[in-house]
Amino acid sequence: MAHTRQFRQITSMRRTLRREAPSTIGLLVDTQDFAAMRQYRSFTFDNHTVYLQQVEGLLKTLAAQGMHTTVALFDPEDYAEFCAESHLDPDSGTSRTRFTAEIAAGGATVAYAGQPIDTLVPLLINRAVRRATWEYATMLLAGLGECVDCGQDIGRAAFDRASHLLARLLETAGPGTHHMVCSTPTENEQLLAVLHTERGPTGPARLDSSEGAEFATVLAVGIALETRGGVVLRTSGPDTPDRVHGWRLIRGGLVPLTEGEVFSAYCTDADTGEPVAPESGVEYRAGFDIGADEPESHH
Repeated sequence: MAHTRQFRQITSMRRTLRREAPSTIGLLVDTQDFAAMRQYRSFTFDNHTVYLQQVEGLLKTLAAQGMHTTVALFDPEDYAEFCAESHLDPDSGTSRTRFTAEIAAGGATVAYAGQPIDTLVPLLINRAVRRATWEYATMLLAGLGECVDCGQDIGRAAFDRASHLLARLLETAGPGTHHMVCSTPTENEQLLAVLHTERGPTGPARLDSSEGAEFATVLAVGIALETRGGVVLRTSGPDTPDRVHGWRLIRGGLVPLTEGEVFSAYCTDADTGEPVAPESGVEYRAGFDIGADEPESHH
């Protein structure tokens, strides 16, 4: 009888641990990635739509069991490289499990909270793009070295400057829901960072720390490279039209755009240069003075 109670206690504890142990699922988000994995015999799916349906079913089952599940972007090229470097057989479920654990620790992930798979996939892709942008921007800043005149780390100084400008921008923007976009051209890429914040009538703005770091890093690239970057701010509030403001980045400072320049920037297709109809219920306004110190260059 005592052995039976002990067995039940052990079983109960294991079930509790299983519920509390996080689970990670690697997701192939598009048909191209899915087709690349079909070269492996141990990967038994042959239809991407059915595969996504099965993943969604598994996510719902795990959630019903009270388990916390994270979905990670599974990239077949990265997987092949991982297997080669780790001397693993890529045609193995165990290898895929190890790779999924690896990307969960440092890759693009989204916590499952009951989202439909059609919502989850774009979220995951957006997270992956954001992470790749941040990693590329961080690499650029790290490679700039020190200023020959003052000995400062150029990347670090630019990031500090960008963080200061962001803080001033959020402080001066006032209450409301703010959507900010920073665009910074580089030699090889057009870097974009997006930041969502909310600020009540009192207190500071509330923002996601990782989004804030990504935004400041992209802005810092523009500061360090002295590129023709810019920032657009869209503010929403109750019973008022949305307001759009804009700034251009010049020598380490954000210089307000005129109302006409904001309208032109917001109502022009970035790819074709063709005009785009203005949105109804949106006011295009000049950028406001964020009250920061004079623009400066660190190198």
